[in-house]
Amino acid sequence: MTGIATWWVGIRPRTLGAGLIPVLVGTAAAGHVVWWRFGAALVVAAGLQIGVNLANDAFDGMKGVDTHERVGPPRLTHTGAASPGAVLGAACLAIGIAALAGIALAIATAPVLILVVGALAIVAALLYSGGPRPYAGLGLGEVMVFVFFGLVATCGTSFVMVETVPANAWWCAAVVGLLAVAILEANNVRDIATDGAAGKRTLAVRLGDGRARRLYAGLVIGAFATIVLGFLVYVVWPDAGLVQWGLFGLAAWPLAIKPLEASRTAAGRDLIPVLVGTASVHAATGLLLALGLALAQTV
Repeated sequence: MTGIATWWVGIRPRTLGAGLIPVLVGTAAAGHVVWWRFGAALVVAAGLQIGVNLANDAFDGMKGVDTHERVGPPRLTHTGAASPGAVLGAACLAIGIAALAGIALAIATAPVLILVVGALAIVAALLYSGGPRPYAGLGLGEVMVFVFFGLVATCGTSFVMVETVPANAWWCAAVVGLLAVAILEANNVRDIATDGAAGKRTLAVRLGDGRARRLYAGLVIGAFATIVLGFLVYVVWPDAGLVQWGLFGLAAWPLAIKPLEASRTAAGRDLIPVLVGTASVHAATGLLLALGLALAQTV
């Protein structure tokens, strides 16, 4: 592959939806679009996602987590396509671009709040696999993904649009957050053997194969159950629930059936379609939620 193609693979483009979809959903939940803020939020999301991916690549490569036994897309550091320093530099560049866009959003809305949340997001990105005690190896990766790729990304986008967080945004944040965690869990189930051998004790390693697979299924099912629960709350308490148009998200359920069934027994490379399928469920559910919430503004 050429240099550009190598780096493109290295940033793991298939994962970008985990950061971009919450921005779209959060904007729809806000019910109002300020277009330059929407663009800036996309830059923040993409920059942080790319930064996390590259930092994880560099740190895991340096610590020997990625070996020839690893299953999945090639990593820049492990394959020797780029030095750890170059990959970390690219990660910092991506995060720096995200920070600049975040500063613009902060100046336009609530400087102190946005800057604090943004700083925490940057620290979380760098400490996922880096630092003296990476939290991915403490079994906390799933919690942080739910917080930053669910609650913060979705509700934060709604906030920078209308400077408040509607109830719809909270419910949708939980849905996309659970599915983002499911993507991570599918990845970590696949890597249990290599992570465990390298001393990287992810939640999947700590739970063991069987319970980690059940957690994955619970996350996917829980995301769709959250849509239903949000609507039921809306029926009795409209100001606190998810409007009926949010039920559009349930139309993505058929896409979840195949990865759920495969996750029961698939191993090694056979878990890659589970990972890809879960990412598709995340994207489809988010797009349908956004569509439903957008339609809610027209009726």
